[in-house]
Amino acid sequence: MTVYAASPDRKLSSLPVHRGVTRFSSVRIVLAMLAVCIPVALVLILSHQIPDRALRAFWPPLLAAALGLVGYIAYVRRIERRAVTELHGPAQGIELGAGLALGTLLFLGAVGIVALAGDFDVIGTANWRACAKAFTDMMFVALIEEILFRGVIFRLCERSQGTWLAIVISALLFGLAHLPNEGMTAFAVGNTVIAGVMFAAAYLQSRRLWLPIGLHFSWNFVSDGVLSLPTSGNAAHGLLQLRLTGPDWLTGGAYGLEGSVVTLILMTVVSAILLLRAMREGQCIKLRDAKARQT
Repeated sequence: MTVYAASPDRKLSSLPVHRGVTRFSSVRIVLAMLAVCIPVALVLILSHQIPDRALRAFWPPLLAAALGLVGYIAYVRRIERRAVTELHGPAQGIELGAGLALGTLLFLGAVGIVALAGDFDVIGTANWRACAKAFTDMMFVALIEEILFRGVIFRLCERSQGTWLAIVISALLFGLAHLPNEGMTAFAVGNTVIAGVMFAAAYLQSRRLWLPIGLHFSWNFVSDGVLSLPTSGNAAHGLLQLRLTGPDWLTGGAYGLEGSVVTLILMTVVSAILLLRAMREGQCIKLRDAKARQT
């Protein structure tokens, strides 16, 4: 994949200098989170007031994702006063497609290894509505979580703390956000944090969000919408009803494959490859350069 983004040093030196309170990354993170989360929350809360579940089956997550995206774009243009380069570029379609392919291959690889080490059964099928519902839900999850954790938290932490500390902070927060989910185990915590590292490393490949969005969506959708496996502790109702059998450390138990040692190994390998490539392409910002920009 070709990297089209400017080098981090040039990116830092070309940012507009703000004199007010919005020059602080912590303030920007709060404002960006509010810009994204308020419209999302309003849509989801209001849609649940519709008593007929059939009338709110598909559109609320799509509308919430769209308004969250609009909120983020408005924040960037109004507060940071720049073009939203993390969502535009000459290869955004290629990056999205690459993310979709990588996430699908990664998940199917994990399923294949677990199935070989344990066992699996196809216990039923569902109609297209189950698959379509999973598609809309996982589109919402991938888009909003990548905007919040990579577009906001990672990117703005990197601005003041450098790449490596930003990866640690954003990945840990990503893991903590999943702690209330069903079936959380030690492997699940580790895997979710490593997934946060992997998504941040995917963002660094071009400094756009489309590669991590595609990677995030395809992993979740294949798990939930196609194979009906628990996804980050959420029950799934997809096209095929697949059941993996074996110890929880292998299958992930109620948390899903995100709690498997197999996933931990695969995501660690992919994260390392992506980070090494980002380093080779000069996409990592040093702490001293980030600090110099803030003074």
